[in-house]
Amino acid sequence: MNFFDNDLTTIHNQLVNQELTSYDLTKQTIDALKETDKTIDAFLTLDEANALATAKAIDEKGIDPDNLFAGIPIAIKDNIMTKGLRTTAASKILENFTPVYDATVMEKIHANDMVVIGKTNMDEFAMGGSTENSAFKTTKNPWNTTKVPGGSSGGSAAAVSAGMVPFTLGSDTGGSIRQPASFTGVVGMKPTYGRISRWGLIAFGSSLDQIGPFSRSVKDNAALLNILVGVDKRDGTSVGDHDADFTAKLDAGVKGLRIGLPKEYLGAGVQQEVKDAILAAADKYRELGAIVDEVSLPHSKYGVAAYYIISSSEASSNLQRFDGIRYGVRAKDAKNLNDVYVDSRTQGFGPEVKRRIMLGMYSLSAGYYDAYFKKAAQVRTLMRQDFANIFKDHDLVLGPVAPTTAYGIGEDVSDPLTMYAGDVLSVPVNLAGLPGLSLPAGFADGLPIGMQIIGQSFDEATIYQAGYAFEQATDFHKQVPTLGGNN
Repeated sequence: MNFFDNDLTTIHNQLVNQELTSYDLTKQTIDALKETDKTIDAFLTLDEANALATAKAIDEKGIDPDNLFAGIPIAIKDNIMTKGLRTTAASKILENFTPVYDATVMEKIHANDMVVIGKTNMDEFAMGGSTENSAFKTTKNPWNTTKVPGGSSGGSAAAVSAGMVPFTLGSDTGGSIRQPASFTGVVGMKPTYGRISRWGLIAFGSSLDQIGPFSRSVKDNAALLNILVGVDKRDGTSVGDHDADFTAKLDAGVKGLRIGLPKEYLGAGVQQEVKDAILAAADKYRELGAIVDEVSLPHSKYGVAAYYIISSSEASSNLQRFDGIRYGVRAKDAKNLNDVYVDSRTQGFGPEVKRRIMLGMYSLSAGYYDAYFKKAAQVRTLMRQDFANIFKDHDLVLGPVAPTTAYGIGEDVSDPLTMYAGDVLSVPVNLAGLPGLSLPAGFADGLPIGMQIIGQSFDEATIYQAGYAFEQATDFHKQVPTLGGNN
């Protein structure tokens, strides 16, 4: 069983018409997944017994014809709390941690009778852009297994790209949904900050983190977002409607929409094939009746520096809780309390996590706060103003997700600055708290190119509207990887 040719509506109708049971669907999914994941390494934990038990209970209750997601499999990024199911954030410090509660998004998943298959691989504590920073394994790109799938949600993206599951959840702090979606040729949405509750998401950068869905199509992605959103009293930053319908405008087309194409997003450092794909997409939108013109995000060049100062500062605070005392790994050879703290963190955290903790502590320290963190926060405000100026007379912003297609495994992991620079096109969206969608827009040397559509706060519906129009007018989303070969 793979999900290359089966969209949500088709599977739902098969379940409702009893052509397929949730148990059979789940069993076929798990059996195929086990074989495919020998090559891809997208999963850290497979919850086979509970998944089958859940599917059986859903069948006994009966599939609700009005619930599109009843009996549908889904996999979850391993930094989202899942009650009774190991949750590691791909870190040795949480290697054997089993949560005693579900994240809010998991409550919504269970309420809609979805079947949780397992937990997907990621960069440790979501810090990285390739999934090579996982403490346990390196996930491969289904289009070419010598290439990275992107990160930090690389396992979630690869699982959908390889047809193992129809949906996954990821998290996006600086591009961690959109960039792996781009690298693996799937659809990934980073919603408006606060649109989905962060309660139960293991925090990296609290003012930047946002959970979002992966899928094979824009329509399915919008449908899944419908059930994930809403205010949560346990998350003071959550806002928005519980009854939003992001599929309502899908068929409206793009005639008359004003789309801005930032000149900074097609400048030096962007691979020529990526530029060509985005310019071709702009022409396609013009052909469909949209108005596309050049705009400017003048402060985007400072985005990477501001992002890494702000996110690392927040991470250094958030990760203080991992001290070897309350939960997680505790150093066995500690002789006193200081050894417990130091040795547990030394043994439990990987190099990238330690690097960002040190950067964050330095940026917040006395004598350096004004020079670094305060200036980064000021740049963030300027970037928000840049987007606000564009949205005065534009509906959307269009551009590439990443400056290149997927790079080789081992190519950039030893050079953090090069990897950080790859976030230049994605971090402005997080700094401004805006929604952004990645969807396939072309190929270069057999590797997918992702297009990014950015919208105004809480206007995911217009983003999906434009994404769906492009998807229906092209066939990039219909192409699938050969799984394991070097395409």
